[in-house]
Amino acid sequence: MTTTPGTQPGLAPLPGPASSEAPATGTRDRRLLALVLSAQFMALLDVFIVNVAAPTIGSDLHASGADLQMVIAGYAVTYSVLMITGARLGDRLGHGRVHLAGLALFTAASLACGLAQGATGLIAFRLLQGAGSALMIPQVLSLIQRTFSGERRARALGAYSAVLAVGAAAGQVLGGILVDADLFGTGWRPVFLVNVPVGALLLALGRRVLPLGATPRSERERGLDLPGLVLLGGAVTLLTVPLVLGQEHDWPLWSWLSLASAAVVFGLFRGYESRLARRGGAPLIAPRVLHNPGMGLAVLRILAVMAVNGGFLFGVTLHVQGGLGYSALRAGLTFAPTAAVFGAVGLTWRRWPASWQRALTPAGFAVTAVGVTGVGLAFDGGGSGGAALWAAYTGVGAGLALAFSPTLTRALAAVRPEDAADASGLLATVAQLGQLVGVAAFGALFLGRLESLGAPGAYTSAEALLTCMLALAATAVAGAVSGLVLRRR
Repeated sequence: MTTTPGTQPGLAPLPGPASSEAPATGTRDRRLLALVLSAQFMALLDVFIVNVAAPTIGSDLHASGADLQMVIAGYAVTYSVLMITGARLGDRLGHGRVHLAGLALFTAASLACGLAQGATGLIAFRLLQGAGSALMIPQVLSLIQRTFSGERRARALGAYSAVLAVGAAAGQVLGGILVDADLFGTGWRPVFLVNVPVGALLLALGRRVLPLGATPRSERERGLDLPGLVLLGGAVTLLTVPLVLGQEHDWPLWSWLSLASAAVVFGLFRGYESRLARRGGAPLIAPRVLHNPGMGLAVLRILAVMAVNGGFLFGVTLHVQGGLGYSALRAGLTFAPTAAVFGAVGLTWRRWPASWQRALTPAGFAVTAVGVTGVGLAFDGGGSGGAALWAAYTGVGAGLALAFSPTLTRALAAVRPEDAADASGLLATVAQLGQLVGVAAFGALFLGRLESLGAPGAYTSAEALLTCMLALAATAVAGAVSGLVLRRR
């Protein structure tokens, strides 16, 4: 089977870049990709690196449990709530400019976090960090969409997928290293201060590499849709706050009321956006993005795969640190095989035989189901897993990559360059919400099972992990099957 340039068997032709941000070629393109993915990696690192430092932060700042929850969760909340707003601002002001503005805010907030003298200040600066990420991260996919085309775009998206996986594992490893090192007696502070020199370097390079011109006039003139922003922000807040705080508070009534209210506000948002589009207005997410072939299926699959990823990382971390007594560094290193294989598969799947392409995503979900089940069985009985565990970790990495990378590429293949911001904001928000849902749902299952089995110990923790891994496997199977059903419909 042969293909024309810019196509791949089973994929729609990849549209070219917009003229306002047309790529140079060669070295400049590679520099741009390296810069935005480095920023993406740094922001991802910050999601996970703080988890390892939480106990030290608590003792040093005399922070309560609720304070620590907000230190960890505040970043995720503002990040999720403001993501689509950041994407729209990129459309209006220029993706390169908004990326640099977000990077500057993130870097300054990281410095403030590292110098914070109390829990209240640290929480406030974490909220600012999340806001900086929400400005910075949606521009990554938008810049890839507008700068690369054809096979080059597919390779760039593969690198983007690899960064997502490596950032999650590296955050826990680096957090363990920095906290254990206690550099110059600074304890937990380097987990934030490490961002400052990296951010400063990326800012200096970004002014030379990123396109700083304005977007086309037709895109600049699109309104911000403030009512839509308020409704969506409210809905995401009502959803994310109970997801990140509900488990710690044993799911009180307010958390369930908040989740129910989120569904209502999402419905109001959808109705408002539909009416605005019919009146010829500029809705927050262009209807044609939602109606692109395969976009609905992609949203479902990305939500599923990121929920499995979040639940897997959370459950295994709880078991190896709580049940097996691993140090933070050793716990982080256990995910190295998963991250390495995810990266390798994400970068190479496009080169695999053409006859395999359509089956890759369902096969990825199936391999993920087998892999997470294998992890649960390898730990069952309270042991350290042995060789079977490493094989299972490898399967999880390969399966998640195949479930995520082709899905993302196909979802963006038919998106017009002028809709890149809308699609980027939508998919980035879905990915973040998937992570939060996975941690909340599967974390609650793990902890609930642990409590029902009696006093925590290695064996009971292993049983709780097996239950969690089987639930993750069922979710992965549902991701594959529901995808097939939706395509047929």
